[in-house]
Amino acid sequence: MSDSQVARQVGRRRTFAIISHPDAGKTTLSEKLLLFAGAIHIAGSVKARKASRHATSDWMEIEKERGISVASSVMQMEYRDHVLNLLDTPGHQDFSEDTYRVLTAVDSALMVIDAANGVEAQTRRLLQVCRARNVPIITFINKMDREVREPLDLLDQIERELGMAAVPLTWPVGMGSRFRGVFDLRSDRMRVFRAGADRLDGTGAAPEELGIDACIERFADEFAQARGEIELLRGASPAFDREAFLQGKQTPVFFGSAINNFGVQEVLDALVDLAPAPGSRVALQRTVDSSEPRFSAVAFKVQANMDPAHRDRVAFFRVCSGRFERGMQLKVVRNGKLIRPTSVVSFLSQRRELLDEAYAGDIIGIQNRGTLQLGDALTEDEDLQFTGLPFFAPEMFREVELADPMRSKQLKLGLAQLGEEGAIQAFRPHTGAALLLGAIGVLQFEVVAHRLTSEYGVALRLASCKYQAARWITADDPAELRRFIDANEMRVAYDAVEAPTYLAASQAELNVTQDRWKKIQFHAMRDHAGLVFQKSLQAA
Repeated sequence: MSDSQVARQVGRRRTFAIISHPDAGKTTLSEKLLLFAGAIHIAGSVKARKASRHATSDWMEIEKERGISVASSVMQMEYRDHVLNLLDTPGHQDFSEDTYRVLTAVDSALMVIDAANGVEAQTRRLLQVCRARNVPIITFINKMDREVREPLDLLDQIERELGMAAVPLTWPVGMGSRFRGVFDLRSDRMRVFRAGADRLDGTGAAPEELGIDACIERFADEFAQARGEIELLRGASPAFDREAFLQGKQTPVFFGSAINNFGVQEVLDALVDLAPAPGSRVALQRTVDSSEPRFSAVAFKVQANMDPAHRDRVAFFRVCSGRFERGMQLKVVRNGKLIRPTSVVSFLSQRRELLDEAYAGDIIGIQNRGTLQLGDALTEDEDLQFTGLPFFAPEMFREVELADPMRSKQLKLGLAQLGEEGAIQAFRPHTGAALLLGAIGVLQFEVVAHRLTSEYGVALRLASCKYQAARWITADDPAELRRFIDANEMRVAYDAVEAPTYLAASQAELNVTQDRWKKIQFHAMRDHAGLVFQKSLQAA
């Protein structure tokens, strides 16, 4: 395939994450985007938890039971001759690490805001990550069919709290029981709201659109207020600037009601028309351009037991450059091993489809039998190490107490595989037998206990633990690192990639240790594969 053909395929790709505070409607919008693109025929519900249908992106049993997303899901669909790679992220802050890693694999983000609550805490955190990476943001203000905050107030809050200009491209006419539809500010047309029918329905009737005169005639009161707001916006707001949007300085804003299918079509079109095609990726050695002919990819997620019947593990790779062909020989840069993956798949959440080729921007899944880790790079032959995949030091700890000692083998297997995912961090103490689990939020412990029971048949109890802080440790002098470990062996443990970690009972204790050992570096975050830590320890 010629370079121009590869560039054309890359230009067709759009890879984006959906982010929001919990309960803003993120997973519902994901489902409706799939529906409108024709990827699914019936949208599952994230509200009716006992119903037979569930959201396509919520595939774990605990997600179906609770109606929440606790793991990122990958879904690929085609729309208007473009390939859209959608990554639905957990909204709950206890699973923010998974979301942060997903954001390293996308080129843009779709931010969902609850029109009743406005900008919430988790939205601010996620936007900080997006802004740090200059990720372009498209905003969807959801739930306009309810009694919510005034749209002008919401725009003002976005600009004030998120630090970027909000440029509405549609505007709501009314809200709640008086919600009449959204007005397209670019075409001066209004799409009339009819719950659940904002697309071609069974009769073949297109959604009704009205010009300004017809809007005045049919919706005199509601449209009069909306028209005044629109005139104010046009006089005071900046015009949409694509360059400012691509730099993360401006966000186009759309209004609607995802549960009622309203405003979804506009968002889907915006992803094709406004969101950027796959861009370059930074490696330690050089910057890799998406249109390069040589294949490269980076693992941003590892998921165990997507198919519980087969106890499988899948590594999710973002293709960074070139063309992937099934059966091609690839190099795992971390250890130099050569692999020839044949069972490579694309995703619709848990459902998979065997693929023959993929291009920059695509998300592919490779069966993993312990060979692949988070952050691993695959190339045809070049040594590339992609940067920016974070692991954060846990803030909570639990000791693992096994109900049946005969299941210790299954426990170690389960914790090793779940630790590979990065959703929980398992630590093996330097001395002592009790395994430790570390997490950012308490809900992570509940999910791990549930998954160990349901997926590995291991019943356990998570006991409280004295540790409250952790730091990965390195040293310029390997002998100094060994001296530190020997002197603090009761406080040292090793994570999933054998990176040594210092555990402290309090922040004060950590501060004292840092002051005492000036030649040891204490890290609150480590990069993906822990290569620096392993080399430092092995040299000792």
